[in-house]
Amino acid sequence: MGQQEVYDFLKKNKGKWWTSKEISKKMGASQGSVTTTLTKLRKRKDVQFKMSEERTNMFLYMYNG
Repeated sequence: MGQQEVYDFLKKNKGKWWTSKEISKKMGASQGSVTTTLTKLRKRKDVQFKMSEERTNMFLYMYNG
């Protein structure tokens, strides 16, 4: 599973905030690989991210388009 697959998933589901855990379950991939991929996409500014208001140390991600 690579960056393109996660990017495509977020693009297909734009307008909704996702946790890495939710993405990994929907895609059938490990949470670690999804989290690593999301970090790379954040650095490239391909996705939006914010801290969760409900839990500390949890990020939410959305397609940046």
